[in-house]
Amino acid sequence: MPVFDRVKSAWNAFTNDDRKRASGNTQYAQMLGPSNYYQPSRSRLSVYSKKSIVTALYSRISIDTAALDIKHIKVDDKNRYKETLESGLNDRLTFESNIDQAPRTFIQDAVMTMFDTGVAAIVAVETTANPSLNADYDILELRVGEVKEWFPEHVRVSVYDQRLGRRREIILPKRNVAIATNPLYSVMNEPNSTLARLIHKLDLLDQIDDASGSGKLDLIIQLPYVIKSEARKLQAESRRTDIEMQLKGSKYGIAYTDGTEKITQLNRPAENNLMGQIEYLTTILYGQLGVTEDIMNGTASESTMLNYFNRTIEPVVHAITSAMQRSFIGEMRTDQKERVSFYRDPFKLVPAAQLADIADKFTRNEIFTANEIRQLMGVPPSDDPKADKLVNSNMPQPEGEKPSELTDDTSSKGPDTYG
Repeated sequence: MPVFDRVKSAWNAFTNDDRKRASGNTQYAQMLGPSNYYQPSRSRLSVYSKKSIVTALYSRISIDTAALDIKHIKVDDKNRYKETLESGLNDRLTFESNIDQAPRTFIQDAVMTMFDTGVAAIVAVETTANPSLNADYDILELRVGEVKEWFPEHVRVSVYDQRLGRRREIILPKRNVAIATNPLYSVMNEPNSTLARLIHKLDLLDQIDDASGSGKLDLIIQLPYVIKSEARKLQAESRRTDIEMQLKGSKYGIAYTDGTEKITQLNRPAENNLMGQIEYLTTILYGQLGVTEDIMNGTASESTMLNYFNRTIEPVVHAITSAMQRSFIGEMRTDQKERVSFYRDPFKLVPAAQLADIADKFTRNEIFTANEIRQLMGVPPSDDPKADKLVNSNMPQPEGEKPSELTDDTSSKGPDTYG
């Protein structure tokens, strides 16, 4: 671009007129809508779940679930992947779910809501047609909501309203809302589940820590006289107040007592098995969820991660995709071979030393093309036309003839035919 045209069309976020009006004109700032000091569209965990180990567990599983590719696809007559559809739903799942969330953030929000409340409601807030009247519609915006009330055929959902800048409760038909139920509900959301017991034990441990760190001395003062009358009680209260004022007003917290008085300190660490119970419940919870400490700290082996994906991640993401399939695709479009499916990169955990051997086997057996293998490795595709063909490069090919054009008679003659 020429220098003059570049300067003429240049734009700066700090010097444009809209920015000046927004910062200097209160009325113009009010036109932008309500403001918040936190993101109001984001779902927040309940007070019941705000524990360090619980939030870390929720976050780990939700991040791994959001790492899977969820697409709106079309399958063939044998339910095999055929092509990715260019639809509004696919754009919401691969490009932008809403103005506040990218697809990964959206899926992570849905999983966190599912774990916290037991159910996540995925709402098509904006569509091209009324879903209740028309089965053929496209989705323009998706939001994650929380189910507040259940009716026979409807649900009351708390979902973020972008126009008002806050969450609202609306009643929607169940068929138009993708209601994803936590497949680990009995472990995580039941009142007497393992996770609930662990959270209760952590709460007790926090109370003990707060009490020990509150600064109280927990002293008992034994006075040299019997406290039975009101006068003696007042005298004892005066003596206690005097010691408190000495400790509070002293620079180093020193107080003096009479030689006949005896002081006993009670704030000794109480011996209990609370920490052992927490460690036991944590081990049981990890086993029930299919999570290990190696997965949490990132040192798990390939077999451990495979077991983790099959036992934990796959049921969670399947609950989300099956709910979308039922509500957003519907029976009619399902009969037309449309699906909401998820995929995991099987080579993400493969060491580089084994990747070359795997690539050779896939290309030699004509399962992947060379460019598909290069794409998995993050390498740009080759311009060689042969790189886009399913061909075994270790075998000689007939000159001027594509591998797909070989007849059964030609291929059955063996290598001497090419010769």
